[in-house]
Amino acid sequence: MDNSGKEKEAIQLMADADKKVKSSGSFLGGMFGGGHHKVEEACEMYCRAANMFKMAKNWSAAGSAFCKAARLHMQLQNKHDCATSFIDAGNAYKKSDPNEAIKCLNAAIDIYTDMGRFTIAAKHHISIAEIYESDLVDIEKAIAHYEQAADYYKGEESNSSANKCLLKVGAYCAQLEQYQKAIEIYEQVGANTMDNPLLKYSAKEYFFKAALCHFIVDELNAKIAVEKYEEMFPAFSDSRECKLLKKLLEAHEEQNSEAFTDAVKEFDSISRLDQWHTTLLLRIKKTIQGDEGDLK
Repeated sequence: MDNSGKEKEAIQLMADADKKVKSSGSFLGGMFGGGHHKVEEACEMYCRAANMFKMAKNWSAAGSAFCKAARLHMQLQNKHDCATSFIDAGNAYKKSDPNEAIKCLNAAIDIYTDMGRFTIAAKHHISIAEIYESDLVDIEKAIAHYEQAADYYKGEESNSSANKCLLKVGAYCAQLEQYQKAIEIYEQVGANTMDNPLLKYSAKEYFFKAALCHFIVDELNAKIAVEKYEEMFPAFSDSRECKLLKKLLEAHEEQNSEAFTDAVKEFDSISRLDQWHTTLLLRIKKTIQGDEGDLK
């Protein structure tokens, strides 16, 4: 479907809205008290134009039109509408200009936090983190926004949402070799979930990840950590993850890379290990003397 006509219509609508804004601030507009009404009308016109630009897939123009609407909403003291327009602008810019999208989402976050709407602010911090992950590939900044989202969720007692954000942070910290921070996160989330009947099954996975991070730093630390997790969470002792850790510790102590690989292969044949686990296991295996550093 050809939407080029929509784009022309949107450009005309933008020009008409610009004129309305200018006339609202004129001497006559002020004298006859129609300024406020004209700004409201211009606001609506910018939003309509933005939606037409969206139909024409001109994402930058849509983002720019929503931004104009947002600024007018702020002028009219419509905080909620202002934030909504900045979110709409951010969503349009995501498809054309990730940096502009982040600016718009941050502007909305500032408004939501000022209004005490921390759960919504957290949600948009996650959106920014995802842009840094996938479009801009800046993991450090993604981590910062996931952490901020987790803080806001915790403050609102949305612990499940906070844990999801923290687990993202933990995974990235381990990849970036910030093992101590990753351990603290996995232990914290493990402890938070082990007493919850619906979530306790996941606790063994978090303790497993924490133990792998310990293992890379120091074998003895890993041994002590496994004992601590068994004491804290007795169900961990019977888990396949715990049994694998004990086999790996034994193989590492004996500097037996073949036994290490066999234990990993046996586990992987039943429960597939993802890229994150494989990366950490390879880092551990490389600490065995004379090892070639693969899991084949």
